[in-house]
Amino acid sequence: MTEQVLEVNGVELCVETFGDRADPTILLVAGAGASMLWWDADLCHQIAASGRFVIRYDNRDTGRSTSYPPGQPGYSLTDVTEDALGMLEAFGIDRGHLVCQSMFGGVGLIAGVDHPDRIASLTFVSTSTGEDGLPPPSTVFPAEPDPADLTAVIDFVVESVRAESGGSPYFDEAATRALVERDLARARDYAATLTNHYLITFDPPVNGGFRDIEAPTLVVHGDRDPLLPLPHGEALRDAIPGAELVVLPEAGHAVPRPTWDVFVPALIRHTAG
Repeated sequence: MTEQVLEVNGVELCVETFGDRADPTILLVAGAGASMLWWDADLCHQIAASGRFVIRYDNRDTGRSTSYPPGQPGYSLTDVTEDALGMLEAFGIDRGHLVCQSMFGGVGLIAGVDHPDRIASLTFVSTSTGEDGLPPPSTVFPAEPDPADLTAVIDFVVESVRAESGGSPYFDEAATRALVERDLARARDYAATLTNHYLITFDPPVNGGFRDIEAPTLVVHGDRDPLLPLPHGEALRDAIPGAELVVLPEAGHAVPRPTWDVFVPALIRHTAG
């Protein structure tokens, strides 16, 4: 299936699916500033080949989805969560398995606490409880570029991904640069992509916190993550009743291809219920 733009929750969201709609659904929610391209298509095919219907989509202000003026997102984390649930509804799916990455682990939190009837399971990838006392980032990011200088923007994102890799041997500069170039070429407004997610209203769930999540929960974290070091993943596992932690060896903040032989089987087992 090729990409299509759907009207969801009052906005346009670009989506692509993989696999058989009769299989259990896995909805992939990318992290802040990341379009669906950052969930690698080969990874989506691999998950689908294991008997899952996979949905990846561009969050607002990324890719081909609705974009807002840079610096003026005008929406909240709850809105982003409603987008995810609306995407399930658009495909006629009552309950789905949510996989939420990095900052948009908050989507999984709100969905799990406030909409438990819609959630078959939760997977948090490279995210955190945000509680005090956890280790701060241990890496230095490059200075933000002039958004009008496209070469500088591409260099900035590539170097940011390098920094987030934590020195992982799996960082591939050429592949990352090609991905960033594709991402920029298909974006409605890449200046908004670089800024707006960090400026949204971070409203909390209405009905509790991590300890109130009842859905089966998997926590996935790289042991080299310099942005949210591994104790963040351990704290998340400890905060959610019954949660399981899977550590990706030699991985930073992303889920690089060499770790898929760990990540995919764990995800398939977790979503088998």
